[in-house]
Amino acid sequence: MRPFLTLHNPKNAKAYYDHGLWRAETFYELMMQHAAARPDAPALRDGRGRLAWREVAAKVDAIAADLRGQGLIAGDRVSLWISNRLEAILVFIACSREGFSCNPSLHRTHTCAEVIHLLNQLNVAAFVTEEDWGADRADQNLDAMLSELPFLKVVYDIEKLPCSGPAPDTLPADDPDAVGYLAFTSGTTGAPKCVMHSANTLLANARDMVRDWGLTAESKLLSLSPLSHHIAWVGVAQWLIFGGEMITDDPPAGVRRIDWVIDTKATYIMGVPIHAMDLLAQQRDAGVARLGSVQTFYMAGSPIPPTVAAAFVYQGIQPQNVYGMTENSSHQYTHPGDDMSTIINTCGRGGPAYEIRIFDVENADVEVPQGTVGQIGGKGACLTLGYFANQEDTQGSFNRDGWFLSGDLGSIDANDNLVVEGRLKDLIIRGGYNIYPSHIEALTMRHAEVEKAAAFPIADERLGEKVCLAVSGDVASHAILDHLAAEGLSKYDMPEYFIRVDDFPLTASGKILKRDLVEMVKQGEIAPEAVRFQPKEGTD
Repeated sequence: MRPFLTLHNPKNAKAYYDHGLWRAETFYELMMQHAAARPDAPALRDGRGRLAWREVAAKVDAIAADLRGQGLIAGDRVSLWISNRLEAILVFIACSREGFSCNPSLHRTHTCAEVIHLLNQLNVAAFVTEEDWGADRADQNLDAMLSELPFLKVVYDIEKLPCSGPAPDTLPADDPDAVGYLAFTSGTTGAPKCVMHSANTLLANARDMVRDWGLTAESKLLSLSPLSHHIAWVGVAQWLIFGGEMITDDPPAGVRRIDWVIDTKATYIMGVPIHAMDLLAQQRDAGVARLGSVQTFYMAGSPIPPTVAAAFVYQGIQPQNVYGMTENSSHQYTHPGDDMSTIINTCGRGGPAYEIRIFDVENADVEVPQGTVGQIGGKGACLTLGYFANQEDTQGSFNRDGWFLSGDLGSIDANDNLVVEGRLKDLIIRGGYNIYPSHIEALTMRHAEVEKAAAFPIADERLGEKVCLAVSGDVASHAILDHLAAEGLSKYDMPEYFIRVDDFPLTASGKILKRDLVEMVKQGEIAPEAVRFQPKEGTD
């Protein structure tokens, strides 16, 4: 067994078990329960195939046996860098069977160098990948880079994953409190943090949502968020509770997303507002009166536009406004029966797996009165077990009384619903994809003509936010974009607005006031130009 340093607290654990928030069930055990009860019922589906529960169990066992045969032991880490294929979920459950920790959060937008950096962070024992997957895969020799990792025992090509064969001859791991899921919250800027979760911390939130949203064995959950994003694994955890069908965002070639939604008869969709907007646009273009069999639409990451919520309600579809983080999953959400104002303007009141309070921005140890804006803090059964091999950031994420500090601003309204007011932390969310301004700024400052740089968000109706890069110095936008590409910035992180400024608004300590820049754009005091990075011929 590889030991983990975690925040697992026996006293808290007993309380969670006593209240039924935690249970003696692993992901693998839940899967086997469904396979025994409903072996021929549909369980998993992507654009390549569909599996019944008995087939899921057989494939999971075969993968688990092969991983064990490669010399992995309990506590080892397994990383996935693949598309939205059902194999990702099979590997995840196989890891649960053997007591391995699964890390599925390597994004398509990562470069090969970034992925190698993250594998080094975890000392990964097994790696599952897919040909041509990644921001610069076509231009890099990933195999050669992987061969330099001394701790890596086996690399699987997804097309050759051993999904058939005998089951392991060992008993399944049975500790639902062990670290079973690892997810990076940032890219490779500075020291990326990797969130640790157990089966119980993920399932606690899932049980709340399944109960409150009435999900049953007849439900069909379609995640439009990729399987490298935490939202999708919030969905997987729910699926393992209600035992219906899990569908990934992997339609067959040439099939539109709206047709995939309709053809799969999805009843519960999870994603971000841009997914909803795009689906509604496709629906209008196709002249389809109703969005298939959809009953509930989960949306997180940014506010739900009123027109989107109204369009769903008109069709008899319940929009669900959700707030959470990788560290604490989807702990705050609206409920069936909530009125339109609550759905649009708040993130609801969530369930018993997590309690929130609001703390003073200047002193996170002081709670503020109801209705006052402050930093969102929380405690509960769905909270992370800490950051992998990062004691400093783990300890620094809590206030004096043990409340986890989100870095987000919010308030509690008169009906005990959370109203999210903004962010303390420096982060831009473009269509559900996290972009880290500090990384862009650091690379920009390597340009000889740049004196100062600041990356900040510009509001976008469809994507929520886009990146604007402000610089002081005699440099043109195209030169900066070419420079950023040469420095290794992913094309997915490229600024979409650019402006040169003579003077930045500064704090007394000399830090750039990005909130002022945002406001100056809103007021028309500065006018960024729209830009678009164009890769040079022969590059991607």
